[in-house]
Amino acid sequence: MPIHKAEAIVLSKRDFRETSLIVNFYTREFGKLSGILKGIRKEPIKFASSLEPFSLNDIVFYKNRSTTLHLVSQCDLKDNFSSIRQNMFKVGMASIVLELIDAVMQLDDKNEDIFQLGLDTLAGLASAPNPDKITTIFKIKMLSLSGFKPNLDSCVVCSNKILGESKFSLKSGGLLCLRCAPKDLNSRSIFRGTIATILHIERNDFKCNLNLGINPQIKKELDLVLNAFLNFHLEKELKSQKVLHKIENFIPVIR
Repeated sequence: MPIHKAEAIVLSKRDFRETSLIVNFYTREFGKLSGILKGIRKEPIKFASSLEPFSLNDIVFYKNRSTTLHLVSQCDLKDNFSSIRQNMFKVGMASIVLELIDAVMQLDDKNEDIFQLGLDTLAGLASAPNPDKITTIFKIKMLSLSGFKPNLDSCVVCSNKILGESKFSLKSGGLLCLRCAPKDLNSRSIFRGTIATILHIERNDFKCNLNLGINPQIKKELDLVLNAFLNFHLEKELKSQKVLHKIENFIPVIR
């Protein structure tokens, strides 16, 4: 088996048998991969990381050509993002980042831009006193970079540029002009400011978008549209999004 090194974000982990762990990583060099760490629960000192979700690690692994499960022989912690772990809202937001990367990206589908987006998002959550819009920015950038984004440049039915009012169709994956809107009776109205905000975030880098001011009404519609779009096309609601909603219902989010 060939040996490889990679910079890796831990997406999830689970116990395997009595002493081992199976960990899902998203790596800069290879995309998403699964690795087994033999004996780590019995002798954790053998590894310089406890493999906590959303931690950043340098890993060494043997790539198995006959299966998608690879043998991880070394794991060194680079950043545990400890300040995220001290805030339940930030933990919920980081969990959304991990779950969405895991849901959208396929095994061995390398995308360095998405790896860097995940890393920038975790760093932003760790340092930002006001983290609420960071996951909104992440979702928009993630959809754009993965080719999964809604079409907002023109009508998805007739392809004409939309200059005035429009509606958003989950089923068609984008905007409908008013002439084509009757083709999807479930399409909904959408503010021009919401469309402009999505396009701005798509076209600018993550750090630039952190300085973007978002009107509360636009922010609310952004969250509704993005979550509905993801739920429709993933055919499920993200579990971490459900948990975050429950937390928000009991304790106001710090903005």
